[in-house]
Amino acid sequence: MGAPEVFRAGPDHAAMVGQLLYDFNTEFDTPGPSAAEFGVRFGRLLDRHDVVVLVAGDAQEPVGFAFLTLRPTPYYDGPLAQLEELYVRPELRDQGIGTVLLRTAIEVVREHGGGEMHINVDEVDTDTRRFYERHGFVNIEPGADYRMLCYLQEL
Repeated sequence: MGAPEVFRAGPDHAAMVGQLLYDFNTEFDTPGPSAAEFGVRFGRLLDRHDVVVLVAGDAQEPVGFAFLTLRPTPYYDGPLAQLEELYVRPELRDQGIGTVLLRTAIEVVREHGGGEMHINVDEVDTDTRRFYERHGFVNIEPGADYRMLCYLQEL
């Protein structure tokens, strides 16, 4: 398989993106909303200027996606980007699809004048950590290994 086409999803792609996120969560036994509920939420999110979803493949056969949020920061003239999710269907991994999605995401952030992109990766996820390190991302936590800590309160 050659490098897939990557396109920016719009509100009309919400159900497809919702299904991809649901599949991602299901693969890793992460609880969350149904694919339909994700689709409804992406229907609202994909209308925003500070949300970017890139899809690899085409609308009939998506093979992966990258979900980014952009937020203002006083540290740069442009936004700070957070790569919220990057997913490639399991049977298609190690074919460069994730690389194409990540590179395209970086290009989009640069087009928005972004100065930095953040990615949270679990300490135990060594394959994912290697992937991002191979693409120039650096762990800024002390030591060689770290734990990603996230505090939350459900409202």
